[in-house]
Amino acid sequence: MPPFFENIEAFENVSPAIQWAIFVVGCLIVVVAAVSVVISIWLSIKYFKFNRKMNSKGLTGEQAARQILDKNGLQHIRVSVMGSLLFGNSYSHYFKKVRIRRLTTKKPSITSLAIGAQKSCLAILDKEGDKDMKTRIILTPLMYFGPFAFIPLVLIGVVIDVIYFNFTGVATIISVALGLGIYVISFVLSVMTLKTEKKAQDRACLIMKQDNMATDEEIDMMKELFKLYNIQYINDIIMEFLQLIMKILQLVARVQGSSSSSSRD
Repeated sequence: MPPFFENIEAFENVSPAIQWAIFVVGCLIVVVAAVSVVISIWLSIKYFKFNRKMNSKGLTGEQAARQILDKNGLQHIRVSVMGSLLFGNSYSHYFKKVRIRRLTTKKPSITSLAIGAQKSCLAILDKEGDKDMKTRIILTPLMYFGPFAFIPLVLIGVVIDVIYFNFTGVATIISVALGLGIYVISFVLSVMTLKTEKKAQDRACLIMKQDNMATDEEIDMMKELFKLYNIQYINDIIMEFLQLIMKILQLVARVQGSSSSSSRD
């Protein structure tokens, strides 16, 4: 038995294979979390470095976003300054706005130019009816709130079990399965989000080159920043996948434990 489960009565009836699987996935989660810290530090270094370097056109993130939106017939899309940690730099289909953090919005830096251009290009993808963007828009609420729904659903299942099913665990298992289903949708949407972000990055670099909004050297720096963002996002997706696997393994473990207890009774 792995050290993870020594003297844990709740898992004494779980098969060794499931115990080891949970242990291995748990170790992988720790490793990915450590890698995430390193990536975040490196991204922060580049972010602030390029945010101190002024771009050749003197465009702020707000001005770059406004210029690109107007040129593509998106005058109705607002550009707003945000201090929000939840939304940060983003584009909202529902509120018809591009959000840019206060740290970069008024600064004519490389970072500010990259962010303003890339987020406005998400609005262009939306206007063009990009298939991946459409899917992202429809499922966006689940991406933000899906993972948070897991615990409330499990608690509801436990309460229903206690009241109506005499602790049989039927409602709990159903609610856990439903929670995992929402979690899976959230994971799929994370992959979809990465695809649209990458498309917007490529479009932003193309527009800035065509419209002479940035030099080749500046575009290369923006690509470097975008690459780090993508690596961090991929790392986050891997973490979400491992957490999903962990939840499934824990569910299997609980079912095994409950079945063993019932058979002894």
